[in-house]
Amino acid sequence: MAYQYNTRGTCSRQILFDIEDGKVRNVKFISGCSGNTQGVARLVEGMDVDEVIERLRGIRCGMKATSCPDQLAKALEQAKNQA
Repeated sequence: MAYQYNTRGTCSRQILFDIEDGKVRNVKFISGCSGNTQGVARLVEGMDVDEVIERLRGIRCGMKATSCPDQLAKALEQAKNQA
């Protein structure tokens, strides 16, 4: 199922992703630090949703209270709660 999440507190504005059989697929960050967001997207491809949440939740970007990886964890949590 396809999802979109509007980020808060990061350079990226939105995250698009799919969840298929409990696995994260096709993650795409809109805006943000291109190399970093592409790297995160590739690393989580095919991973279990809960594992991605556990690994990425709470990561900060500098002095910000969140980061693009943290926002992906929040997006996945929200998607799980909608299902």
